[in-house]
Amino acid sequence: MLRFVLNVLWLIFGGGFVLFLGYALAAVICFVLVVTIPFAIASWRLAVYSLWPFGRTVRAKPGGAGVVTGLANILWVVLAGWWLALTHITAGIGLCLSLIGIPFGIAHFKLVPAAFWPLGREIVDLD
Repeated sequence: MLRFVLNVLWLIFGGGFVLFLGYALAAVICFVLVVTIPFAIASWRLAVYSLWPFGRTVRAKPGGAGVVTGLANILWVVLAGWWLALTHITAGIGLCLSLIGIPFGIAHFKLVPAAFWPLGREIVDLD
């Protein structure tokens, strides 16, 4: 029940809906540019995770990532990952300055690894 309440508050006050729209728009653009479909899938995964982050976590996919995934992640970091991670860190620090914002700041910190290095990861429920 607490996770549900936190997710609803995140959606309204923590920036969840805005993050979802941004990542979803990036996914649509990447799907249109056919070559970037792996980035579209990663961006969509981030969109869904940023919409409802409490009760879920990011982990490496079983079996590890291949060389192509590693190279694609490096390209992601250069083009988008570093500023996405920096944005989540900045928002997390800002939200942690108030007592009420601490859970939302922690949610932003949970999004940092996925935003920085998204390929070869998956979002799983904590249950």
